[in-house]
Formats: sequence, C-alpha cells, structure tokens
Amino acid sequence: MKRRRFLAKASATALSPLAFPAVVRCAAPNSKLQVASIGVARMGGNTMRSVSTHGKVQIVALCDVDERHLAQGAREFPKARRFRDWRDLLANHADQFDAITIGTPDHMHAPMAVLALRARKHVYLQKPMAPTVHECRVIAREAAKAGVVTQLGNQGRSSIESRLMIELLRTKAIGPIKEVILWENKPLNWWPANTNLRKRSDPIPTGLDWDAWLGVRDARPYHDSTYHPQFWRAWRDFGVGELGDMGCHHFDSTVDGLNLAPPSRVRQTATGESGEGLWAKQRRVEFEFGGQAANDLIDGDTLKLSWTDGDLTPDPSRIPLPQGMTKFPVSGGIWIGTKGSILKPYTVRPFVMPESSFPAEKYPKGFGRQDHYHDWVDAILQNGKSCADFAHAARLTETVLLGTLAEHAPGQWLEWDRSSMTVPHRPELNAHIKRPYRNGWQVEGLG
Repeated sequence: MKRRRFLAKASATALSPLAFPAVVRCAAPNSKLQVASIGVARMGGNTMRSVSTHGKVQIVALCDVDERHLAQGAREFPKARRFRDWRDLLANHADQFDAITIGTPDHMHAPMAVLALRARKHVYLQKPMAPTVHECRVIAREAAKAGVVTQLGNQGRSSIESRLMIELLRTKAIGPIKEVILWENKPLNWWPANTNLRKRSDPIPTGLDWDAWLGVRDARPYHDSTYHPQFWRAWRDFGVGELGDMGCHHFDSTVDGLNLAPPSRVRQTATGESGEGLWAKQRRVEFEFGGQAANDLIDGDTLKLSWTDGDLTPDPSRIPLPQGMTKFPVSGGIWIGTKGSILKPYTVRPFVMPESSFPAEKYPKGFGRQDHYHDWVDAILQNGKSCADFAHAARLTETVLLGTLAEHAPGQWLEWDRSSMTVPHRPELNAHIKRPYRNGWQVEGLG
C-alpha cells in the first residue's frame, strides 16, 4: 500500500467501531490489556519490557524498521506479531490491540502518537514528547479528543524522591521560590563517532529500512556511526540534544510543583558549536517565567531559572551543600526560596537547608513505591488518569523546547507569545516551531 493510503487509512481508523476495544477487553477481570510496541530496542525495548511486567498486560505486536531489533524482541515475546511499518500496524491491525508504546527517535514521535490517538489507542510515549512545540500542542489536543490514557516516559517523575520534591515546593517548605538553578553533566554516550556528512552513502545495514527510519525528515545518505541506532539525538533533524533529552527529567519538579506555564522569554548565553546540523555539546540557558506563570508559589512576578550542561557547572558558591556532602553533584538542581533552599542531586532525595530549621520529621511522608509504567496500565484498567498525562507532558516539553530554540539565536532574549506560538521579533525562528514533513509522510494537522 502506498504511503498516502497508509496514512489516510490510519486516520480513518478513528471512525471505526474497532477503534474502541479497550473498555470492552479490560472490563472483564481476567482479560489482559493488549499492547503493541513501536520501537523495540534500546529505550523503546526497555519501555516494552517494563510495561510487560504488569500482570494484566500482553504484548501482541512488535514494530521496528530494523529486522535485528525485531528479532531481538521476538525472542522475548515469541507470540507477538511482527511489523516493519508502523503505518501498516495502525491502518490495518488497530482492532487487535488496545494500547501502544512508542520508543523511537524523537522526530517520529508526533506522527505515530497522533495517528494512534486518532485510532483511540492508549499511548505511552517516550520523552521528549516531540521535537517541536507545534507537534506537542497537536498531540495534547488529540489526546484530549480521544479520551484515552496517556503517559510521557519521564519515568523519574514517579520516584519517591521526585514526588517528595514536588510536595516540598507545593507546600512552600522554603517559602515562595525566587530562583531555580539546574545542571546536567553526564557523558554524551550518544554523540556520533562520525560527523562528516558526505554525499556518498555507506552500505545500508542488512535488514534496516533506511527510508522508513528517516520517515518525516528529508532523504539523505546513510552513514555509519552517524544516526542509527544510537547517535541520532545529537542531530537537529532527529533529536533535541542534551537539554531536550534530560530537561524533561530536570524541569518536571519545577513545572509541576510551581504550576508553571511555559516561560515568557529565554536566552542562551553560552554555547559550544559542534558542526553543521548538530546541537551544541554544552550550553547555558536562562528562562524567565512571568505573566501566566506568576502565582503565590513564586516570589514576585517573575521566576528565574537557569540551565547548564556539558561541564559548564553553575557557580558553586551559590549552591550550599548539606552536612556530609563533600562532592559537588554531577547533575542536579537547587531551588532558592524566601526562607531557605532545597538541593536535589539527580536521582537523590531533596535536602532542605538550612537543615537546622527543617529536621527530618518535617519532610512530607507517605510516598509509597510507584512504577511509572504500571501507573499507565493501572490508569487504563481503572479508567483513571496517569501521573504524566499528555496535558502535563505538553506543558513540560514546550518549556524545555523553548530552551533549545534559543540555540538558534544565541545571546538574544527571545520573547515567547504562547497564544500565537511565535517569537514575534524573530519570525525566522518560526521554522523551528513548526516543521514540514516530507512528501508522502504528511499527517493532517501536523506537517
């Protein structure tokens, strides 16, 4: 079937009675949630396996553009049907599953998620939600229309440490917040070994559908150690760099705990250029949240937030360490309030300071273990809401993406008009807010 017919049929599936199987199947106590997975290696494979550990889940379909990945998935789930084309899966087999996990390179998140939502499928989508603000907005709208259960794959949000951090902010443990400083300095193990974009193509690995991997992006030669399977995040056409990747973890507590709308303006003050088509390896970005963002959780009308990565460590003199911590955290954040500060190294519990004014008994309690993947499944089975649904995910990802947008105009404040989804004084940047899809891969309402 031609690409356009695939996409058209997948969109039309939303009108079919077969698009509503989940409630019927999940209503019976002994039935299992039928789950399909697009992207079954690396993080996509981890998502699939993690969802499958729920006792009420059955993985029924595997989809990947690389036969090697499909073969690996089939060894774990031998009864699941295998697909090379996600459009075929959604257009012709949507009646055979209730929910879907998507763990692909970022540039394909939106078309897959939107068509799955239009087919009324519950969706677990790896972070970031999408590489453009426009795509995030469309995904959120389609999720609201579909009325299904959605979950963003920022699994750290479900940890006890992160939920405790959010509760400390909501309860004003250190008073209204004046400033937030976040940093991330883990090694870039996904940086390409090859960045030489020659016109000549290397041999495409046997079993890889390179055209399908490119999907909505323009055709180009295949190069070894450049894009697939793990180096795509460094390229502006396929990923969103270190900020876009890890920002969805680091920003989550602030966006949720302080009930923030996306920032009113952003500025990148330092960057390390990496080459044509690549994101920088390091950056400093400033965010200001004002207007819609102002509330009683913030001190004054504007909240300042700064982000650094790539070994551009923030000023350590502004970041006090709790008693017994002698080494500056590689990754983490500090929230500065009117009555103190909170330091939270990444994946570690938060420390309220000064510690003398906030003993252990004052910390919120009662946070039981929460599995991010099972949370999504339970919400489907119980007709509830997940902890990272797409309404929250769109707001979070838009905030992070505005920081990546600043990389296209370093040194300048970019004023963000949220209603028109534009940077009014820099109209040329709008090309990075909404991107076209290549011919044959367009999806109505997206690109």
